[in-house]
Amino acid sequence: MINLIPYNSSWPTLYQQEKIALLKHIKHWVNTIEHIGSTSVPKLTAKPVIDILIGVESLKVADQYIVPTIVKLNYDYIAKYEKDLPERRYFQRLNYQKQHTHHIHLVETASDFYKSHLLFRDYLRVHPHIAEQYAQHKLKLAPQFTDSNEYAQAKTHFIQETLKQARQWHQSAFNY
Repeated sequence: MINLIPYNSSWPTLYQQEKIALLKHIKHWVNTIEHIGSTSVPKLTAKPVIDILIGVESLKVADQYIVPTIVKLNYDYIAKYEKDLPERRYFQRLNYQKQHTHHIHLVETASDFYKSHLLFRDYLRVHPHIAEQYAQHKLKLAPQFTDSNEYAQAKTHFIQETLKQARQWHQSAFNY
């Protein structure tokens, strides 16, 4: 079963601490570091994993300088996921109990991955009723899965439909 817990107000602090630690080592090569995923949305039920989105100008530079640096910071680099998402470099950190604590998604800031993850986060933050629908959807799915990738796949339809709404909201709110 996927472990979901109620929102924890320490998640933004855990993100900020990790952002500061990362910036000490990679600030010369990154454009932005953002807190994404369910732990970045106030009051949203989530897996207790801090998702971090690092935006860069070029993955070529990232592959040369950032990837080896992040590995030195006790993250595991999982290259096998690049087969399905070649535009992303993925890292995970596990605690001593082999539980995931942090995930890093390293992408170019011009990528759809970057833009859609921020849009989804921002939409849920501004629309708490949609965030609650998402929480209920996740709570319904979680008992059905033990594999995180299968669980993530099961959430895809809800996320895609929400992103359609978010794009319309963004366009009407920010295109004068």
